[in-house]
Amino acid sequence: MVYSAQGYDSAMTAAFQKATGIPTTLVDDSTGPLLTRVESEASNPHWGVLWVDGDEAFAALDAQGALLKNWEPNVNWTSAARELLPKDRSYIPTGLTMAGTLVYSSTTVSQPPSSWAGLLSSQWKGQIGMNDPAVSGPTFPFVAGMMNYLGGVTRGESFYSQLKANGLQVFQTNGDTLHALGTGAIKLALIQSSAGIGASIKDPTIKTAFLPPSTLLPGVIGIDAKAPAAEIAEAKQFVNFVLSSAGQKVQLSGDPTGDSLYWPVIAGVSPEAAVPSLSSIKYQVIDPYRWGAQENAINSWFTNSIVN
Repeated sequence: MVYSAQGYDSAMTAAFQKATGIPTTLVDDSTGPLLTRVESEASNPHWGVLWVDGDEAFAALDAQGALLKNWEPNVNWTSAARELLPKDRSYIPTGLTMAGTLVYSSTTVSQPPSSWAGLLSSQWKGQIGMNDPAVSGPTFPFVAGMMNYLGGVTRGESFYSQLKANGLQVFQTNGDTLHALGTGAIKLALIQSSAGIGASIKDPTIKTAFLPPSTLLPGVIGIDAKAPAAEIAEAKQFVNFVLSSAGQKVQLSGDPTGDSLYWPVIAGVSPEAAVPSLSSIKYQVIDPYRWGAQENAINSWFTNSIVN
């Protein structure tokens, strides 16, 4: 049973079942609802594998003892991926994107902001949109990343409160925020890099900018620690398949204008041509155990103070 919010998850589970003969059921939803479902099933989990963006949620689940520890696939990680591996080997990165990248149309914006502070300019009043971190998996890491960059929760809350005072609009997911950009309801979208790059493939006037520092956002898999031994063994096979050459071909092709636009975590696997070099981006890696423990509280504050 795979709980997943990845755009290529249907293609991957189908390919895995075909390759191994292991019956595989996919529950696909946005990250927020999936995590709520996992939490509600804490005493009797139905999932065998959880696969969503952002390692903060996995760090929180690890702290609760929900994840299988001390196992990882035997692969040749990239240096960026090795930086994300937890010490207790309780979850596994599967691909890298950036959280909260700036996406805009060159037909309406000739000079986008070049810094995070620039978003607070009156020039952009009512023209900025982002996702709701309580729903969208890529968005809590963006919110936490800004708090990390600015020096803590209080300063981060001040930044988002200033954005709200400047007319920030909050939508559910990447697709909703991109739709608002396309209709002219906003001029600047703060969304996951893969969504922005995918939009530019469909419409070359759409551009993606990486304000420094961007926050590195891993796609992550975790295995249910409470699952029967046979299911854990099958889940390990699933992870191994995802990170195999066959699995990476599926991951790179299963959602060609969305989640497939990632930086691979396996050395020797190249990203799609539309994805810029990772070395060209100034990014930060935030501590998932520090921020994962605060996710519920921060999301509640964001819902009450920014969304409502």
